[in-house]
Amino acid sequence: MKPSLQAGLKHSFAYTVPVNKTVPHLYPESPELAAMPEVFATGFMVGLMEWTCVQLLAPHLDEGEGSLGVNINVSHKGATPPGFTVTVEAECTELRGPRAKFKITAHDGIEEIGAGTHERFIIGWDRFDRGLKAKLDRADSTVDA
Repeated sequence: MKPSLQAGLKHSFAYTVPVNKTVPHLYPESPELAAMPEVFATGFMVGLMEWTCVQLLAPHLDEGEGSLGVNINVSHKGATPPGFTVTVEAECTELRGPRAKFKITAHDGIEEIGAGTHERFIIGWDRFDRGLKAKLDRADSTVDA
């Protein structure tokens, strides 16, 4: 990671909620979720929060680096219908080695709909790929046993 990555950096990202990001579309194979109201799903809100933090980090990472979400602690406090624009505000609050911690909020233009914290681990994709390959190899060996 580059030395430009510092606590205090902020980034915001606005996203207009389409129908396919509502609760019934989270797991379309789930009849329980399919019967729920068409409002922005918590799972998609969490993904939007992660996306915003990834965007904040991107210009501060070296070639071949990325980040993985390792912790999320957020509340989802308000229902947002399709067509509303959700704006996520992220602030890097702490750096500990390759770990970056963020304060995040989401607002739909009417009210704050979510808030909390998120942590990402910065890693080289080649290291990640090696670890994933090792896991797949272990899984193959248990299937063959």
